[in-house]
Amino acid sequence: MNESYKLKNTELADHYRQILSGLGEDPNREGLSKTPQRVAKAMEFLTQGYHQDAAAILQSALFSEDFSEMVVVKDIELYSLCEHHLLPFFGKAHVAYIPSGKIVGLSKIPRVVDVFARRLQVQERLTHEILNSIQDALNPLGAAVVIEAFHMCMMMRGVQKQNSMTTTSAFTGIFRNVETRNEFLNLIKDRK
Repeated sequence: MNESYKLKNTELADHYRQILSGLGEDPNREGLSKTPQRVAKAMEFLTQGYHQDAAAILQSALFSEDFSEMVVVKDIELYSLCEHHLLPFFGKAHVAYIPSGKIVGLSKIPRVVDVFARRLQVQERLTHEILNSIQDALNPLGAAVVIEAFHMCMMMRGVQKQNSMTTTSAFTGIFRNVETRNEFLNLIKDRK
């Protein structure tokens, strides 16, 4: 473990210790004595996307292929933190593209979702960051992203609506065509 990581982790832990005190808790009591270090470590994991490069991930597995039909990776689990309250939001992403001479290793698409989800986020920006990353790296005929997520900031505080799901979508290229978009949307529908 490098020294800058240890220093950063210690600084974060000190801040969480102050937060616990500010809440009226005793950060030295048995149940909380290691909480500041645990939370600091958890936050570094949950925001590791700041230190990852989506473009490099995609470029590492690009292949020339004469395939020009829709490629869909659906139901990609995602977990992120709302930048407004630092509370989790979670759900699934559906990503599609229509190749134009290049395909990408399928595992790279969920990795790109994680790169952007593991940052402080709003769902709307997350949707576009994933889309733009796919579009920029692959230069496909078009790309599409739909995210469906539950936000703890709406569920456990504020309006306290337990069943409200937020859906965002973004499209480029040929996915702006209604027929192509509808094909994608039909492919990602739950089939129970």
